Amino acid sequence: MLQPGESKVVSFSITPELLKFYNHDLKYDWESGEFNIEIGNSSNKLKMEKVTWEK
Repeated sequence: MLQPGESKVVSFSITPELLKFYNHDLKYDWESGEFNIEIGNSSNKLKMEKVTWEK
């Protein structure tokens, strides 16, 4: 919980392992490529970071 006006730094890691899904061959896998990760407290106050994962 934050008090009004209080702020904190939050960090976490997003890895390809966390983004796995079942593909069309029913293999639990992830895709390489460039991804935009957006985080914010509302849709008009987003911060974006681009990441690229290669297999």
